[in-house]
Amino acid sequence: MKQIAIALGLLTIASAANAESGVLPVAAKPEDVGLSSAQLKRLEAVTQAHVDSGLVPGAVMLVARRGKIAWVSTLGKRDVASGDAMKPDAIFRIYSMTKPIVSVAVMQMVEEGRLQVGDPVTKFLPEIGKMKVGTEKVGPDGRPALQLSDPERPMTVQDLLRHTSGLIYGSRGVGLINQAYIGARIGDRARNNQELVTALSGLALKFSPGARWEYGVSTDVLGRLVEVIDGKTLGEALSARVFQSLGMVDTGFQVPADKLARAAQPGPRPNGQRMTPRFAVNDGARYQSGGGGLTSTMDDYLRFATMLANHGELAGKRLLGKQTLAFMTADHVGTRPGRPPGLGFGLGFEVRTRTGDSALPGSVGEYGWAGNAGTLFWIDPKEQLTAIYMVQVSDPDRIALRNQFRTMVQAAIID
Repeated sequence: MKQIAIALGLLTIASAANAESGVLPVAAKPEDVGLSSAQLKRLEAVTQAHVDSGLVPGAVMLVARRGKIAWVSTLGKRDVASGDAMKPDAIFRIYSMTKPIVSVAVMQMVEEGRLQVGDPVTKFLPEIGKMKVGTEKVGPDGRPALQLSDPERPMTVQDLLRHTSGLIYGSRGVGLINQAYIGARIGDRARNNQELVTALSGLALKFSPGARWEYGVSTDVLGRLVEVIDGKTLGEALSARVFQSLGMVDTGFQVPADKLARAAQPGPRPNGQRMTPRFAVNDGARYQSGGGGLTSTMDDYLRFATMLANHGELAGKRLLGKQTLAFMTADHVGTRPGRPPGLGFGLGFEVRTRTGDSALPGSVGEYGWAGNAGTLFWIDPKEQLTAIYMVQVSDPDRIALRNQFRTMVQAAIID
């Protein structure tokens, strides 16, 4: 079978008897784990149509259920310009799917007693304490101006993990604080993580920590916090804490020269507009972005996701305690404004709090996150399902494409 053959090329497959080793076996057919082959073929056909139209250069998609790989599909081109076909071991810019990995490293440190979730960030990064809250007011000249005030309480590690810190992304708004982020070149790849935090400390918070949820550079600051506590670069810390333990051999902040021919690239959109990557995978940048800088493969990210689905353990190696992971995947936002209805946020993950309201099907308790180029993963503990979508598409298309993938995978559950 084509799909099983692809999966065999993707992973080192264990037999069903060895499933407890942490390497997922392959189901003989999707129906064996309660999924519809017909629906998954429909998803493959829809994705192939996107490839044919030029909307999606290429894709690697996977669904696992009940501890087995149920379906894998590899379509399109790895690089449209070169004509190279997409392959299961293609290396993708995963952007914000970096955030859950960094959050796991932070929570490992909590388990080691090296910090607490409720600790003030200034305990590790004193310059963050300089930041004031900026409120836009109309000045005497009729023009908007920032009024600065002390935050109502200090920013905590929990605020960084759940995006209630008051830190933002400059591109996600047009106000004075957003403009200041852009003007200060927050996220400039010429800066390292220490320099990022120094630049941030001269700006204003959008709101007092804990007041609301807003997506931003919180996890980038966590990346610097990891460096300070571990005494290593973020890449070194993640390698020692996560990648080596899980066998994630193709995940990092730069793609080495001998692997560049595997890097998935965006291509021209149907209207001829170029899909522009935010960074070159071999640019030698000093910036190791905890919020969005990693590149990875389907195999590697499946290993990470399977560790999460296995309550913190893979192949006999435990990265997190069961209760720690349960704490991370609980909703930490509550009634604070900023999140879509029915979708909360935990410590590094979006979590579903209600079945309805969000306009996307799913189970209460499922969790995951997505990346700027359209990549997506989620884990549904109730349905024992893990799904991963790897593409490199542009901003106008990514949300609709991954929502379509998510909806069609949910429709494949029949038992």
